[in-house]
Amino acid sequence: MTRPSVSALTALSVTALSSVVLAASALAQQARAPAAPRTAIKIETFATGLAHPWGLQFLPGGRLLVTERPGRLRLVSPEGVVSPPIAGVPKVSAAGQGGLLDVALAPDFAKTGEIYLSYAEPRKGGGNGTSLARGKLELTDAGGRLSDVAVIFRQQPSYASDQHFGSRIVFADNGTLFLTVGDRYTLQDQAQNPENHLGKMMRLTRDGSPAPDNPKLPGWDAAI
Repeated sequence: MTRPSVSALTALSVTALSSVVLAASALAQQARAPAAPRTAIKIETFATGLAHPWGLQFLPGGRLLVTERPGRLRLVSPEGVVSPPIAGVPKVSAAGQGGLLDVALAPDFAKTGEIYLSYAEPRKGGGNGTSLARGKLELTDAGGRLSDVAVIFRQQPSYASDQHFGSRIVFADNGTLFLTVGDRYTLQDQAQNPENHLGKMMRLTRDGSPAPDNPKLPGWDAAI
């Protein structure tokens, strides 16, 4: 292999320097962008008495479904009236950042009544992890209850920690769902390991199994 000439190296250096200058110029142009117009924001207390509200969903009819991190699920009326806790919520590991987290309505909620809950779940041996449960919400005038509750996904491996559980649930247009799960803080380097669920985004079907068209890469967990 021949050594590159001094002129070739000089040309390469000039090209690289030019790229840096152009990038810096572009950033400077962004920095000189006009300021966004001021927007008046009015903050009002809508409902009181909730402990660490974490996730919410609007229901048909205007009521809100709200999770409280200590492990309670409540309805809030359009007037801000908070219902008693909804029965049937899975047991959560309510410590530190853990507890009952996100809530999402199934795309066909109006027909099926299905909702999905993500939460920090206590596991055998003292560990815990982010889990996803599905159940049917039966509404009443005063509140409601969950029935047919089943855990459909469990983050693996479990770990004894009260930090970094995630999580959010978002449905895609094709009916699959995205679930974000935390890296458990002290295991954060494992977010780069595709063999486990730590610090990852899962794409699942409505029964919790990996979406069939997820990327199939050697050594990757099928849910990622």
